[in-house]
Amino acid sequence: MQIRDVMTPDIDAVTPEDTLTTAAQLMAELDCDALPVSEDNRLAGVITGRDIGVRVVAEGRDPKGVRVGQAMTADALYCFESEPVNIVAQKMADWWVRRLPVVSRDKRLIGVVSLADVTTPKAAPEKSETGMRSRGSRSARPVWQTRQVRKATVAA
Repeated sequence: MQIRDVMTPDIDAVTPEDTLTTAAQLMAELDCDALPVSEDNRLAGVITGRDIGVRVVAEGRDPKGVRVGQAMTADALYCFESEPVNIVAQKMADWWVRRLPVVSRDKRLIGVVSLADVTTPKAAPEKSETGMRSRGSRSARPVWQTRQVRKATVAA
């Protein structure tokens, strides 16, 4: 099974010329923490809530006056539509990401794939004749099961 079979097509994206306020409002509307940045239908980068918070707000800059292209991650991680699901699931686990933009071979943005997409039963590899999955084809463990959550403590 390939990524094109499990990805979400028709995604929302921002352009490098959009303001960070526009990007943040779209993130809030879509309830997501990252958006692909597209220029001429090609993946130009990714902008995250963390990018906005750390690269702009924490430095005291006004998000209304800063463009997405000034704060985005230009060398974004991505996968190709023709890649096998199990390979992309392993990449996502190795890279500690929950979502990846999906591009065609000429880097045209065509969708997004999430951990849920690659770990659902429809994305699971077929069982062999023995009824067992081979070790190499097993889906990666979801990231949220591998990280420990620490509670912040406030000194009184």
